[in-house]
Amino acid sequence: MRYQISGKQIDIGDALTTHVKAEIGEVVEKYAQRPTECLVVFSKSAHEFICETAIHLSTGLTVQAKGQATEIYAAFESARERIDKQIRRYKRRLRSHNTTRKAPVEFDAAPTYIFAPSEEAEDAEPETLAPVVIAEMETKIPSVTVGEAVMQMELAGQRMLVFRNEGHGGVNVVYRREDGNIGWIDPRNSR
Repeated sequence: MRYQISGKQIDIGDALTTHVKAEIGEVVEKYAQRPTECLVVFSKSAHEFICETAIHLSTGLTVQAKGQATEIYAAFESARERIDKQIRRYKRRLRSHNTTRKAPVEFDAAPTYIFAPSEEAEDAEPETLAPVVIAEMETKIPSVTVGEAVMQMELAGQRMLVFRNEGHGGVNVVYRREDGNIGWIDPRNSR
């Protein structure tokens, strides 16, 4: 597994790096997953340390967690406990996901745009209907089943996920509704 451990405007010592590798390795080994990469970023906000952790599994799933505490080791432990809990909760589904899938998850590339907010009054008519694009990026869209998409969205802690449905190849969306349930948008079924 490849580790990338870094700090935003703070120094990360060798002892912390060794501790992170050992703890993450133990969590992943416990659940017999095949991780490919682990990203850990430490930062500081006022008096608290923040640890953001993401583990990419070979199945295409990403497990993410964030921890905060007044000490850097405690912030990491908070994030590690959340990752442990997420993987433990989905252990059975992750294992069945690994055995039923014949090939690795495929990803399609898609453009992502971030638009600048309008500074004009809401009642005023804008000069042009085209918003200003402030960022253009590329994102990956996985080809998975609906169940796998929901699991990936929950493991990554995201509010929504755009994916290509393996059943029919169309683009679908799963999202967390305000009532806590999961919504699924399948344009193919709306005809």
